[in-house]
Amino acid sequence: MSRVLVVDDDDDVRSFLVDALDLAGHTVAEAADGKAALVALKKTGFAVVLTDLTMPGMDGLELLRTIKADQPEVEVVMLTGNGTIGTAVEAMRAGAFDYLTKPLSSPTELRLVIDRALEHRALSARAEAAAPSGPQLTWGAPAMQPVKLALSKVAPTDATVLLLGESGVGKEVAARALHEGSRRSKGPFIAVNCAALSESLIASELFGHERGAFTGATERKRGKLELAEGGTFFLDEIGELKPDIQAKLLRVLQERTFERVGGTRTLPCDVRWIAATNRDLSARIAEGAFREDLYHRLAVFPVRLPPLRERREDIPPLARQLLARAAAHVGRPGLTLTDNAVDALVAADWTGNVRELANTLERAAILADGTAIGPEHILVFPGSTPAAPAAPTMEEAEIAAITAALSLHSGNRKDAAAHLGIGLRTL
Repeated sequence: MSRVLVVDDDDDVRSFLVDALDLAGHTVAEAADGKAALVALKKTGFAVVLTDLTMPGMDGLELLRTIKADQPEVEVVMLTGNGTIGTAVEAMRAGAFDYLTKPLSSPTELRLVIDRALEHRALSARAEAAAPSGPQLTWGAPAMQPVKLALSKVAPTDATVLLLGESGVGKEVAARALHEGSRRSKGPFIAVNCAALSESLIASELFGHERGAFTGATERKRGKLELAEGGTFFLDEIGELKPDIQAKLLRVLQERTFERVGGTRTLPCDVRWIAATNRDLSARIAEGAFREDLYHRLAVFPVRLPPLRERREDIPPLARQLLARAAAHVGRPGLTLTDNAVDALVAADWTGNVRELANTLERAAILADGTAIGPEHILVFPGSTPAAPAAPTMEEAEIAAITAALSLHSGNRKDAAAHLGIGLRTL
């Protein structure tokens, strides 16, 4: 077993923690305050520090930050009372592995958390030695540098990441980069869009079901969570989950086990969790639409991706990359952007972010007659404002775009409207 340092100013609590961990086979040392803990850490190497949050002098949060600055490989588990859970979450964002609420329900709860912290420490050490230098992203704007740094630091770990940002900013791109930079990169990457699943089917999609679990369940089905075993499980639009599924998901995150719908067999859950949302989860919590305890489990390492309008330096290279893909898709390889077209793209608001930019360039690829796309081919629909004035041939260009979209989708107006990024009524 490994060495664990217990830090608590309450003699009785400290004695209970030391005895419980000693019985589990760990080598345990103790300290009555933060300063004594730092002295012990300098003298002896510890794998895990279990520390109370509220202590006189140096509190647990200050101790955590000092440990992570000097010995980042040491895992820290926080002990907190019910009144300081918010501070415990702040501690997790500062690098704590997990937190336990006092009074502890049983010594078993303590031992399980310490064991997970030790396992995480061992995995992180192996990942640091074996993993690539970090996710390979093409984002170059100054606004994206803190994001790239954060992703590169968290990628080799198994920490749960919550990606925040407007719709279309590239949250799934970031999630895939995290997967590729992790020790799980050879495992599956399973993405689930929570907003796209019906309320009646989402439990079956996530957890799978047994034969006969409900009408139409004629055979056993493995859920997306089971398919992600050993890899990364990405929950997009997490803010759209209904409360009953939130409760089930919280249980999986806490216990790392689940059951299929209609089943009694408990299955292990070995996945790295990444969630994303364009919703304000704080507002959803205040409305009673999202569980606060689930939010704290998901927001271990939150990362906000800025909208495209805040990183305009990324638009020219991104536009060329998206154009190449769009041109190949519509059978027009070799298309290029004129300087004026690039200027128009850079100046637009892009309320739909990268997704809107991709749609705009696909329309431009359809409209262009020659090998170059000019500003007259850049049709930005309501919601984004192009810097360049509308071209005199805008009406003709719109007709051409609609005609091409209808042709591409065999006259299906709904699909054509989706392709153009406009509503059916607008079309």
